[in-house]
Amino acid sequence: MTTTTLSAAPAPQTSVTPPRGHVTPLRVLHSEWIKLRTLRSTFYTLLAAMVALIGLGALFSSFTASHWTSMPAHERATFDPSLTSLRGYFLAQLAVGVLGVLVISGEYATGMIRASLAAVPRRLPVLWAKAALYAVVVWALTTVSALVAFLAGQALMSSRHIGASLGDPGVLRVVLGVPLYLTVVGVLGVAIGALIRNTAGGIATVFGLLLVVPVLAEALPSSWANHVNQWLPSNAGQSLLTVHHEAHTLQPWTGFAVFCLYAVVALAGAAVLLKRRDA
Repeated sequence: MTTTTLSAAPAPQTSVTPPRGHVTPLRVLHSEWIKLRTLRSTFYTLLAAMVALIGLGALFSSFTASHWTSMPAHERATFDPSLTSLRGYFLAQLAVGVLGVLVISGEYATGMIRASLAAVPRRLPVLWAKAALYAVVVWALTTVSALVAFLAGQALMSSRHIGASLGDPGVLRVVLGVPLYLTVVGVLGVAIGALIRNTAGGIATVFGLLLVVPVLAEALPSSWANHVNQWLPSNAGQSLLTVHHEAHTLQPWTGFAVFCLYAVVALAGAAVLLKRRDA
């Protein structure tokens, strides 16, 4: 009697591949980068900020040099050549803040935010990616613009021998402080846009915090104003942008830390509401 032995066929081998749609921080950043760079408003708004920073700095520096001999003595005594060449930051902050709001409020206006949050169900990585990416872009562009504005401004004022150099005490801090200040303005704009979810309301809030509230605080009695003004967001942040510490203002890095705290609190509030509210 013979027996037939049947050999078992080998089991098919399957390779395990990671899901193609797996969400990672890098993929979320890449997605937000595509959104940011493909919007025309991004290019024009950041260009306006750079032009304001460089152009107004050159304009103020040229005007100061041409009118130096006729300036009153007390204005000459308090003259700060480094800040004069960087005065354009005051207008640049508006462009940076407005675009910060648009980075997220624009998606709520078009309804694209639903697709973004559907692709990233945990939600918060979208907010972190928007804030971090925008902060890096603003810092990089405004750092270059601030250096150009400073060098151009000092060259225009050199004919009167009233310029400054990066090696002078406090000057480098002011020059590098301008992009740091504008970066925090941008993050604050993103946070406010996420909190309010409305472009007009977000822009009005940014303008109010940076421009209107300090003006209203000036109406307070001097005994109050001296203590209140230094803690306001823009006043605290701008203490980093002065070579000489003024009375009734926070120390440069202390004031900047307070300004950063405002942005962190706003971003934390936006994160809480993003998790709790519907898109």
